[in-house]
Amino acid sequence: MIVVTGAAGFIGSCLVNKLNNKGFVDIVLVDDFTNSTKNLNLSNKIFRQKVDRSVFFEWLCENHQSVTFIFHLGARTDTTEFRKSVFDELNLNYSKQLWLDCVKYELPLVYASSAATYGAGEYGYNDDHSLTSMLKPLNPYGESKNDFDKWVLEQKNRPNFWAGIKFFNVFGPNEYHKGRMASVVLHTFRQISETGQMKLFRSHRPDFKDGEQSRDFVYVKDVVNVLFFLLVSKKHSGIYNLGTGQARTFLDLTKVTFNALNKEPIISFIDTPADIRQNYQYYTQANMDKLLGIGFTAPFYSLEEGVRDYVQNYLMVNAWY
Repeated sequence: MIVVTGAAGFIGSCLVNKLNNKGFVDIVLVDDFTNSTKNLNLSNKIFRQKVDRSVFFEWLCENHQSVTFIFHLGARTDTTEFRKSVFDELNLNYSKQLWLDCVKYELPLVYASSAATYGAGEYGYNDDHSLTSMLKPLNPYGESKNDFDKWVLEQKNRPNFWAGIKFFNVFGPNEYHKGRMASVVLHTFRQISETGQMKLFRSHRPDFKDGEQSRDFVYVKDVVNVLFFLLVSKKHSGIYNLGTGQARTFLDLTKVTFNALNKEPIISFIDTPADIRQNYQYYTQANMDKLLGIGFTAPFYSLEEGVRDYVQNYLMVNAWY
């Protein structure tokens, strides 16, 4: 039995689909299932049962002997939320309890970290454990993820296999519910549908031109391929980056989206919202040597390939993965 927390969310629901496609149906879904829009991500998925996140630890205590693997993808991911107490409860302390239970019950664990841990990139984007304590995230969300990474590395007792995955900028189907936190691809698609054009954030730094803020954009189908690889291999515990290893600009991403829609780009710029302007990442690029070094060899979608697949096979036809 495989447990997926955050199972109704973006990456979690895509992982459930990947597992189903590989023949795994004995899956327990853990989440807050009160969001009807998010629950659409679970349409046509095959699983054993749903467990509300508030009673999950009690469920695990009673059923751990049947569990073989846990993917912990549930988290509060809103980078505009600045109440530290929210992240302490949902990201840090919940994850600590799950780690301790996995140690006690001898269960392998893969959990979601984030590229937000790298902050402005003062120490680069290398998933070397020795750098973790030095990182300076730019917001409470990134701090909560890095606080857990640091705590994990301090633990003497660990699950028999564990991996923390630093997701970079993931985009793809099943993010319809994410609102402001959805990818630029989804925002571009919606703005083009409504207005025929796209407005990007203006640069507020002299070393970056408007639209040339760059991120490591990674397609969600590649993300779940990596997660499945870890399920199968269960070797080489550690914290790993998960991006493509290639930064691209938001201008690139937007033009590629227009192209996937067979439309000429019409792009303008607006000020970055004041509530995130001072804590905005202008550049990220994953060093992928560590993951590739443990045997992951599958090719990644290019930005053009991933956006085309997402736009034409999901967004244009209102489909889920």
